[in-house]
Amino acid sequence: MPKNNNIKSVLIIGSGPIVIGQACEFDYAGSQSIRSLKEEGIEVTLINSNPATIMTDPSLADNVYLKPLTTKSIIEILEKHPNIDAVLPTMGGQTALNLCIEAQDKGIWDDFNINLIGVDIDAINVTEDREQFRKLMIKIGIGQAPSTTATSFLKGKEIAQKYGFPLVIRPSFTLGGFGASIVYKKEEFDELLSRGLEASPIHEVIIDKALLGWKEYELELLRDKNDNVVIICAIENMDPMGIHTGDSITVAPAMTLSDRTYQRMRDMAIHMMRSIGDFAGGCNVQFAVSPDEKEDIIAIEINPRVSRSSALASKATGYPIAKIASKLAIGYHLDELQNQITKTTSALFEPTLDYVIVKIPRWNFDKFEGSDRTIGLQMKSVGEVMGIGRSFQEALHKATQSLEIKRNGIGADGKGYKNYNQIIDKLTYPSWDRVFVIYDAIQMGIPLSRIHEITKIDMWFLKQYEELHTLEKEISTYTLDTLQRDLLLEAKQKGYGDRQIAHMLGCLESEVHKKRQELNINRVYKLVDTCAAEFKAETPYYYSTFENNSIRNNNSFVENESIVSDKKKVIVLGSGPNRIGQGIEFDYCCVHGILAAKECGYETIMINCNPETVSTDFDTADKLYFEPVFWEHIYDIIQHEKPEGVIVQLGGQTALKLAEKLAKYNIKVIGTSFEALDLAEDRGRFSTLLKELGIPYPEFGTATTADEALAVADELDFPILVRPSYVLGGQGMKIVINKQELEEHVVDILRKIPNNVLLLDRYLDGAIEVESDSICDGNDVYTIGIMEHIEPCGIHSGDSNATLPPFNLGEFVMQQIKDHTVKIAKALKTVGLINIQFAVKDDIVYIIEANPRASRTVPFISKAYGEPYVNYATKVMLGENKVKDFTFNPQLKGYAIKQPVFSFNKFPNVDKKLGPEMKSTGESILFIDSLKDDQFYELYSRRKMYLNK
Repeated sequence: MPKNNNIKSVLIIGSGPIVIGQACEFDYAGSQSIRSLKEEGIEVTLINSNPATIMTDPSLADNVYLKPLTTKSIIEILEKHPNIDAVLPTMGGQTALNLCIEAQDKGIWDDFNINLIGVDIDAINVTEDREQFRKLMIKIGIGQAPSTTATSFLKGKEIAQKYGFPLVIRPSFTLGGFGASIVYKKEEFDELLSRGLEASPIHEVIIDKALLGWKEYELELLRDKNDNVVIICAIENMDPMGIHTGDSITVAPAMTLSDRTYQRMRDMAIHMMRSIGDFAGGCNVQFAVSPDEKEDIIAIEINPRVSRSSALASKATGYPIAKIASKLAIGYHLDELQNQITKTTSALFEPTLDYVIVKIPRWNFDKFEGSDRTIGLQMKSVGEVMGIGRSFQEALHKATQSLEIKRNGIGADGKGYKNYNQIIDKLTYPSWDRVFVIYDAIQMGIPLSRIHEITKIDMWFLKQYEELHTLEKEISTYTLDTLQRDLLLEAKQKGYGDRQIAHMLGCLESEVHKKRQELNINRVYKLVDTCAAEFKAETPYYYSTFENNSIRNNNSFVENESIVSDKKKVIVLGSGPNRIGQGIEFDYCCVHGILAAKECGYETIMINCNPETVSTDFDTADKLYFEPVFWEHIYDIIQHEKPEGVIVQLGGQTALKLAEKLAKYNIKVIGTSFEALDLAEDRGRFSTLLKELGIPYPEFGTATTADEALAVADELDFPILVRPSYVLGGQGMKIVINKQELEEHVVDILRKIPNNVLLLDRYLDGAIEVESDSICDGNDVYTIGIMEHIEPCGIHSGDSNATLPPFNLGEFVMQQIKDHTVKIAKALKTVGLINIQFAVKDDIVYIIEANPRASRTVPFISKAYGEPYVNYATKVMLGENKVKDFTFNPQLKGYAIKQPVFSFNKFPNVDKKLGPEMKSTGESILFIDSLKDDQFYELYSRRKMYLNK
């Protein structure tokens, strides 16, 4: 059956600001969905309050509403667009589903004669309400853990008496495991039960007998109106039950599942999807499997929407789940649609993988002082990375190299734990660095049986780790000169980086790289093709690996599937995993940079390792290398592709950090030079430049030791702002008020970031903070936006409410800001974007810092003014245009306010005060007509409430 021609206009509900548990995977899903529906000639209207996303870009949907996600906003949109026929709520995570239910309960969909597509209300209710789901599973004969629902504290206490401990508390209608916990001891129960009941919007929890040690799996399904169902991907959690799947290391395809049990699981998943409702779309189903030979299967939950896992599954298989789910929602059948990768096979073909993917979460516990760092049922990670390899070991290494936590992979970097009790403790209470601790335990000689007993991680995974350790021990007995080719090739095939091999051999990374080139051990690139190379794939989406030489016609060769064209090329470095301080905004910039370079006639090449993003969609760039943003991988791609240069200023600190290496290897950094980028990052040198330019700055001194810092403090008055160089999101920044605090903080920073140059400057108490974003071509400067922070100076710019344009600055101050911006941009020889932060006190404008790169606020200004600033800046970087070539025409009635959003609810005991180190996970945009607006008044009245050092 072709598409339903009665559907001519669709409303898509987005997921709102990024929070822990709901990140940019929904930007990816929403963007795909919009494009998928527009391909069919359908008018698309979008509501989403997040200005940092690609999906809210004016070029995507026909009508974009950057409005709060409320039923009031929905009614306004439906009144303005009476032609809307249907709503698709499955692309916006839990936020969209909850808003959809609220609109249904209020009769809004009926009032406006709107059809629900992609899911139905019954399916949402039965899957979100733990008790309804439990009853349905029992009715259709699917296994469940012994469980009972509690809607009161008293009922919960009764259930606990019946089951005994340990047990699991899971609230209904929550996201990312919010409010969920495992209760091991009776003493913890009362507090955790109260927390669960409060977290649920309907104050309902389900209490389960804990299935500790059971294995956890996820299946991603798609189903059409004809009741055809395909399983896109089977994902295995390396971590057993008891850790939220978003915080688990996950592997695809499933590694330790017998085929017989997998077939049973498939049948159960399809049966579950059919039983929850008659709808066409996507589903994510989670199962627990007993770790014995019986392999009993129990259903944990089913989500009738795209999820974080479906973004992962899409990137893992190359099968665009959100795109196909949107087509199914408007009536197509799977056998009528093409596989987007092969372009020749049907979407009814299930993907087959001839490689392995490993996903590892990325945490930011350092931002939440005093937080509980153990991981469990409540998700705490802020992002994730994915590694693709020919084996689990290679994919595991590539994923750990992608994390950007100063580790070079598993082992072989001298950074492991050496204390027996500490290792046992970290295995017993799962921690963020568990992926490394397993290796440390094996290295210490702790038997695999003991590690398995503590962690319940399947023996197959532990044996893979053991093999890596055995190989490291063997290689360490050689020197660079005596190491044999087959052993070096084996290390590369198992994912070891040149840095790690150099560590084993006691030599330099560059020497290992040179040796493997001499021995002809080079990366080859393979296609992600969804069909294990059974059919030819048309989409250039690659990962790297190492292969043994094959012989054909007496010639030795390795097969490289990435064919290099003779077009002029540019590489854009992505921003890696999401984290606080570097989020979806930089992915927005990378995508727009790619599109601008395409317009200039370049072949565009993307390198990134984040499975949640639009930049890693298979058809964003001309070529996608799904690889770690890690020097060795990047350098090999550059040598293979030979681009005109590399764009680093769109990918945040991740890409910026690689500029030095690029310059050292004589690879062109497109736009602002490495020297200028480095000058701006080095706090001391930058302050000296300001002195030369005659621009006011807070009194300062630099220090590399605690003694030097105390000497500087004698020259300056407290309070003093301490700022490390080369950091993002205000990492390590703090306001100190006496010498003891100063000494403690400096010692702590230099322990975490050795050899750093610290800037100590006089904190301008009570100053107003302002920031500007500008485009410069080396000569002319155009300031795209100036924002005034509502909170006082001292709260990180990412955590401040900021108004565009400023609301409280006189003409004299504004002129100083403009003059300083021009001077600094020119002095840094900026070509592209530059963000400058100012402090205004007594009508004097002081400079806090300058960043000659894309900033967190560029997407916000672009959305507020309706202009494609990243497109313009990229064309300037590439030398295609000068600033004066563009006609700037910003459109904004009233004011736009950038509002930070926090995820403190994941860390109940953490101090929520704000300071110079960023803590927000996302942002929303609020438009107001005047400063008399109640919302502005409320923000302004609370501006000093959370200020802390």
